[in-house]
Amino acid sequence: MNELILSVNIEPLEEGGYLATSNDLQGLIAQGRTMAETIEIAQDVARKLIESYLEHGDPLPPKLAATLVQPHRKTSVKIPVGVSPGVVAI
Repeated sequence: MNELILSVNIEPLEEGGYLATSNDLQGLIAQGRTMAETIEIAQDVARKLIESYLEHGDPLPPKLAATLVQPHRKTSVKIPVGVSPGVVAI
């Protein structure tokens, strides 16, 4: 399986939860209660959008196509890790 690396912007919402969008994949909008849930939903939305591009024979957006990761290629990502209040002094 090949993977694409997608840049996603995640911002907290005033009413709670998070919103994910992407400048690299138009139409990607995902909302979740936690950052982890938002990322998971964003992955599902991105997968469906990309599958739609491919099924219709449309080219992927240039920034996205350039990120195609071949299997066994090393990639670095940042992931959110939730911790209980008081565990980490900020």
